[in-house]
Amino acid sequence: MLSLPTRLWRVTLYSMAGFKAAFRYEWAFRLELAICVIAIPLGLYLGATLIQKILLVSSLLLILIVELINSAIETVIDRISLDHHELSGQAKDIGSAAVFMSVINALFIWITILVFK
Repeated sequence: MLSLPTRLWRVTLYSMAGFKAAFRYEWAFRLELAICVIAIPLGLYLGATLIQKILLVSSLLLILIVELINSAIETVIDRISLDHHELSGQAKDIGSAAVFMSVINALFIWITILVFK
């Protein structure tokens, strides 16, 4: 049985491999990451309170999280078959809708905090 530090190290390596794959193969992830590189420091600057800063930054991180899940779903579907299938398209569309909703969530938070500051 593996020790806890060994398990944590392996999990970290698997996660880094996932980040690398997403960055290499997913254009949307690269775009969203670039936006986060600019917007996260901006959110830390613009937030007046600790809670505002947390909301501004975490709303951006949520976009990346949902994009990673969406990319995983798309990868599994493409692994199964590249043939067009209604359910495959539906699953990909639902994943895309989840990313869209996370973007709407971030916009709502940013607009609300910046307008009603």
